[in-house]
Amino acid sequence: MAMTNTLKKSATLAAAGLIVAGALLAGCGESKATPMDDSYAGNSGETEKSQEEQSQSNGSDSSDSSSSDSSQDKSSSTTSDKKDTGNYKDGDYSINGQYGPVGEDSIDVHLTIKDGNVENVEIVGHPFTTISKNHQDAFAKAINGVVDGKPLKGLKVDKVAGASWTSDAFNKALDIARQEASIQE
Repeated sequence: MAMTNTLKKSATLAAAGLIVAGALLAGCGESKATPMDDSYAGNSGETEKSQEEQSQSNGSDSSDSSSSDSSQDKSSSTTSDKKDTGNYKDGDYSINGQYGPVGEDSIDVHLTIKDGNVENVEIVGHPFTTISKNHQDAFAKAINGVVDGKPLKGLKVDKVAGASWTSDAFNKALDIARQEASIQE
């Protein structure tokens, strides 16, 4: 009887510890998205820090002060310098979304836009762990049922298939897609 109570207490403490650890880690990583048609294309495994260092070194070589000023004004969560006009051109757009406590996981989001709507989405995952792979796979299978046929303007997903960080990275990718697809006036 005493052994059963001890096991119950141990299990309760372990569960409480996991909940606290999860809550503490939940705010650690911030998602980031990068268009894949720029100088970072194909660098899905790079860390956010190395991308920022490369971006800063590219900006410092420029003699045009307005371009270096605009690069500093960019949001830390998106890296497109285009404005979302709400009027989108048809096409295929590829964006890398990076996430995790230290940016170790990423997804490549390939969107097809037609008449301002999402026609198709393909997700290619680059997981760091088996847990991440499972979340990315489940997300990739479920996302088309959530976004296909929906207007790109204002589109945002909640946790899809239990993958909250993957969903956050996807939302950042949607922000970039809106900027990249926008018809600039």
